[in-house]
Amino acid sequence: MIHPIEYRYGTKEMKRIWSEESKIRRMIWVEIALLKALSKMGYLSKDEVERVRKNARKIKPERVKEIEEEIRHDIMALVKAIGEVSDCRWIHFGATSNDIIDTATATQLRDSVLILEEKIKKLGRILAEKALEFKNVVCLGRTHGQAALPTTYGFRFALWASEVARHYIRLQQIKERLLVGKMNGAVGTQAAFGKDGFEIEKEVMRVLNLKPAIISSQIIPRDIYCEYLEFLANLATTLEKIALNFRILQRSEVGELMEKFEAKQVGSSTMPHKRNPIDSENICGLARIVRAFAEPQHQSAILWEERDLTNSSAERITLLEATILADHILTRMIKVVLGIAIDLENVRKNLEMQKGLNMSEAVMIALTKKGVDRQIAHEILRRASMRAYANKSSLLEELLKDGEIMQYFTKEELSELLKPENYLGTALERVEMVVDWVKRVLE
Repeated sequence: MIHPIEYRYGTKEMKRIWSEESKIRRMIWVEIALLKALSKMGYLSKDEVERVRKNARKIKPERVKEIEEEIRHDIMALVKAIGEVSDCRWIHFGATSNDIIDTATATQLRDSVLILEEKIKKLGRILAEKALEFKNVVCLGRTHGQAALPTTYGFRFALWASEVARHYIRLQQIKERLLVGKMNGAVGTQAAFGKDGFEIEKEVMRVLNLKPAIISSQIIPRDIYCEYLEFLANLATTLEKIALNFRILQRSEVGELMEKFEAKQVGSSTMPHKRNPIDSENICGLARIVRAFAEPQHQSAILWEERDLTNSSAERITLLEATILADHILTRMIKVVLGIAIDLENVRKNLEMQKGLNMSEAVMIALTKKGVDRQIAHEILRRASMRAYANKSSLLEELLKDGEIMQYFTKEELSELLKPENYLGTALERVEMVVDWVKRVLE
């Protein structure tokens, strides 16, 4: 084993779909589906098709590889392997190599999408549950890595849940374009089938539970693969975004979130105290690889006339690895979110550490409502905030010494304005609204 996907990354169910044995079996299915369609059109009997189907079960992937080594053509090796176990003159009749390859790939994509959409739904629902669970956990918002207005952890999880739900919507939208096969011959004209071409292709796709591509050359137009890889890249980006925020919020000086750490888990080979966010880091690292596959897939869509071979070698890697790795980090993200813990004490401590400075907008808005020009109110609060920074004092202390402020407020009123829980706007209602929407989308 030389590739980490073989021994480190990927789920068994997804790797099974994209294994070499699975690919060969699926291509045999397509050849049998073609025979069934030809039988329906009167080319051969159902008994002959059934005999080929039964005998094809005997084909070992190793034998197909042996023939390929000799003749240096994977699909003709497959055809010869079928011919070795079944004497039938109609095998591969009217088909070109990519009729078999692209249609078999469509069955892999179909089965992969089923796995991905169930996991996307699961992650979205878990994030929505966390949003409700943490709806009232008021925390320090941060922009540019600096203290900003208060928000809630429920609001953060609702935001992430909404992104995941949109990915589910996107996946439903691209399925109709993605899950298509073809049976059109060397340049897409179905010349070998003549007027039977439409019906033969339609029947092959019916047998395989696919739709025919509306038009193709020797291969299905690769814009559909580009769209799929773009989807995986987009999904991976959301997963990395969430994981990155988990990592930031687990930093020792922040300490608000914590990945689940197993009883016997080791964080460092030399520092026994370490509790590293390794799952989130794994997600971030592999998301970069998933995104990277979008570019070679786009290049694979740019081909000479009816087709050249430059896409073939790249697509043996792009579709397989991007799908397996996207499924891997999606599975890992579900695990991380299920086990995530919030340190409420640190959340509160980080809020209070700001000494009210992050609440300057609340006072500015209240001052404007009292009749002060908004820009003047901004300057008053800016100067008070800078004094608090310089004196290492609280914003309240500086405001109480500011005559411009105290002509409008009492100490009690300022204290209420500086409470984070009093300046959440529609955050709590927004969480509930988003969670309801996410649940409807993911039903």
